Amino acid sequence: MRIVLRIGGSVVASPAKPSLIGEYVELLKSLKKERHDVAAVVGGGALAREFIRTAKELGLTQIAQDEVAISISRVYAQLFLLKLGDLGCKTVPVTIKSAADSLRKGKAVVMGGLKPGMTTDTVAALIADHIQADLLVKGTDQDGIYDKDPRKFSDAVLLESLSYEELPHVLLEDRHKAGIHQIIDPEAIKILVRSRVKVVVVNGFRPVNVLMAVEGKRVGTLIA
Repeated sequence: MRIVLRIGGSVVASPAKPSLIGEYVELLKSLKKERHDVAAVVGGGALAREFIRTAKELGLTQIAQDEVAISISRVYAQLFLLKLGDLGCKTVPVTIKSAADSLRKGKAVVMGGLKPGMTTDTVAALIADHIQADLLVKGTDQDGIYDKDPRKFSDAVLLESLSYEELPHVLLEDRHKAGIHQIIDPEAIKILVRSRVKVVVVNGFRPVNVLMAVEGKRVGTLIA
């Protein structure tokens, strides 16, 4: 299978969680041993948002705010690759093409952001579209997608499945902004609607959920 794993910064980077990063690295190794092609995209989490706030207070543009957040996400991706060793690509890819090239060479890919105006959700959607992935799994700080924000509403209901057409209606933001924090970025949704890649959104604090999604077991929210 061709698998894209989107690991939320809210999961491994808010604050940085070395043990959980290590678990994800072992997961990537396991997927490679099972002969899957795998690309992971890591977010910058709380640290990235802190730098966005600092850039904003300095009067910098949204483009500049995005640029510093991208730098943070790439540092986290570098940590993954250093821990992966020879199984991973040598450096953090900064284009979709270079990521795809590394996958063709049999390497596990780990990347962060690419350019201003594009979240790591969108990066994951783009690489999934480019390689015609069989599955995109997103590990988040929630158990999946709810009908409304479970952090604000105690009666929020976890949705076991959604169609691509239903997805935009359960999310609040409909355009990109620096530091956006919702289950799936609006620009990524547009790409996923076009490419029709199967997506499963799971609780990322338990990497075993990713394996369950890969094995086709019932977990999180299925978008198809």
